[in-house]
Amino acid sequence: MTDTENVDEDRRVGRRSRVLKIAGLTLAGALVLGVATAGWAYWHLNSNIKSVDIDSALGTDRPAKAVTTPSAAASASATPVPTGSLNILVLGSDSRSGKENKALGGGSSTGARSDTAMVVHVDAGRKKATIVSIPRDTLVTRPSCPLSSGGSTSVAYNAMFNTAYSVGGPVCAVKTVESITGVRMDHYIEIDFAGFAKLVNALGGVTVTTTQDIDDDDSHLHLKKGIHHLNGKQALALARTRHGIGDGSDLGRIGLQQMLVKALLTQVSTHDLLTDPAKLYEVTDAVTDSLTTDTGLDSLSELISLGQSLKGLSADAVTTVTMPNVTAPSDPNRVVAKEPAASDLWESLR
Repeated sequence: MTDTENVDEDRRVGRRSRVLKIAGLTLAGALVLGVATAGWAYWHLNSNIKSVDIDSALGTDRPAKAVTTPSAAASASATPVPTGSLNILVLGSDSRSGKENKALGGGSSTGARSDTAMVVHVDAGRKKATIVSIPRDTLVTRPSCPLSSGGSTSVAYNAMFNTAYSVGGPVCAVKTVESITGVRMDHYIEIDFAGFAKLVNALGGVTVTTTQDIDDDDSHLHLKKGIHHLNGKQALALARTRHGIGDGSDLGRIGLQQMLVKALLTQVSTHDLLTDPAKLYEVTDAVTDSLTTDTGLDSLSELISLGQSLKGLSADAVTTVTMPNVTAPSDPNRVVAKEPAASDLWESLR
């Protein structure tokens, strides 16, 4: 080989070496960026979640926890997915805090109430569930509740159920539900107006079938009877509608809310979120951004674990009911629990 050929070969080797170095640095940079992005995304989603330490606030003066035995499959797993029965209090808050909630909710920007209250009971094995709606207009004995600022609220008789959240937040809401049901709430989940609308939009909307025309100027919803695909704002309006259906009471609205829950479950099941990271992030960001939980669900890993344990739960396996009730003797615009039917229902969830 001539000297000229040797020089050319050295140059080619040098170029290949530089190309390999650049490729290696590029790959390393991409990996670092990917890890950093994933880390930022996890931190962002995790920091979205707000929580309340309900267990510490209420102490031991509560209904007993259900005792369950792990299944053989779960026991054999290195990181077993929970399979025991579960009771979760889910509240929809009508808080007007923040621009998005004010725009969606209207009205006063002070205070908040629990417009929607559902006790979600998941059977052992987590293949079936019962969702019990508690009418916000139910008259109850509201127990004394501890306040985060110190002290406690007074016992209130013939108080509207949704005032528990108004006077004492999530802690009082949980204590009131446990007081009237005798059922221990294992977890607490609260989502506000903006969060619900974002979730529906992130899932691509929901499809519902209305059995009557809806004409409600208060919620700004006007729908003809039939099948509708709703975006987040429309779905929220449907969840809040009461004056455009039936007798205008909260009981008619509960039926619409239960229909929406089923529609959401159906929509979630149509998306394989684990194979679509962008969609998974969008949905998770929508949920966590407007979420308040108990401290047992205040991290992304805990929420993921709960979600994994419920992956076998389909919309068809969810039963929706309303707490048995009758018109309150003291006020025709309020209801009270119908006994013994209400107590029998709560007993079945313990």
